Amino acid sequence: MASPKIKLTNIHKRFGRKTVLNGVNLEVADGESLVIIGGSGSGKSVTIKTILGLIKPDEGTIEVDGKDITHLSFRERAPMLQKVGMLFQGGALFDSLPVWKNITFGARERGQHLTAETAHELAVEKLEAVGLAAEVADLLPSELSGGMQKRVGLARAIASNPEILFFDEPTTGLDPIMADVINDLISNCVKQLGSTAVTITHDMGSVRKIANRVAMIYQGKIIWDGPVSSIDNSGNAYVDQFVHGRAEGPITAESKRP
Repeated sequence: MASPKIKLTNIHKRFGRKTVLNGVNLEVADGESLVIIGGSGSGKSVTIKTILGLIKPDEGTIEVDGKDITHLSFRERAPMLQKVGMLFQGGALFDSLPVWKNITFGARERGQHLTAETAHELAVEKLEAVGLAAEVADLLPSELSGGMQKRVGLARAIASNPEILFFDEPTTGLDPIMADVINDLISNCVKQLGSTAVTITHDMGSVRKIANRVAMIYQGKIIWDGPVSSIDNSGNAYVDQFVHGRAEGPITAESKRP
């Protein structure tokens, strides 16, 4: 059996007296698209940040491609980070740079030697992959709508053909139609690249479009995980309430796998 692409074992993280992660155990297979769901403050973002090395866990281990990266410095993680693309919740585009420079920024920062012409061509190629015209490459982010900015952020995430993609609340701030467009684009890009994807969201539309598998985090633990096809019949009352938007009835965090 192949080793998981990403493996988290007994991850704990506290901020002062507040426990955010309380023993997270999670595996993501190579080529799998995992979506982590959970309410605000449940630990979704902190989980991703521990994988990226932006936050150090207090306990537990993080492995990528079978290598323990838990205690590596950000510099020591550079080879792993070169495999990674990320779509940030707020877009995180540089206002002073044209779109083509935004898209190729990561590639150039990682030491990829691109001429301005080659970088522009790469940006146009990735813009086309997310459904934007070539002329968008020369615009500034301020000249784009929110949906277009999100597409540019996706183009940047896939610019280096990464092995691993992270998506942080990819449809936040978008209307339902544009959110559906972004979900389709993410799904298509992940399939075309053959990447391993981890998405955090509370948008069930995103979950159903993007996920192969879903994990529910509650009070700092994974309380349920299984294929997206089982999300409506999880056997867990809290998952059922979250998925269907119901507040009535008892809330339980008992873990049950399908």
